[in-house]
Amino acid sequence: MRQPTTACYVYVLGAYGKGGYRTYVGWTSDLERRLGQHNSGDGARSTRGRHWELLYAERYWNRHDAMSREWHLKRNRVFRKLLKFGR
Repeated sequence: MRQPTTACYVYVLGAYGKGGYRTYVGWTSDLERRLGQHNSGDGARSTRGRHWELLYAERYWNRHDAMSREWHLKRNRVFRKLLKFGR
C-alpha cells in the first residue's frame, strides 16, 4: 500500500553573525514553523544565535524528493553564494 504524500519544502536561510554571513539549507513540511524554530534557538545547532531570513524555498510532493534536493543544494555553494549576493 502506498503512503499518503505530504507537501515538503526545501529551504535556504541566510543570516549575519560573528563569523560573517552564513547560509543554511534544510527541509520541512511546515516552513513557517521551522523558520520560527531556527530563530528561537530550537532549530539545528548550527543555526542558534542568529536571526535567519528565508532566502529561497521549493515545494515537493514527498519527503524523498525534498531530501534529495536538500542534499544537492547543500553541496551547491555557487547557488548559495548567488542567493547571498543577489539580495
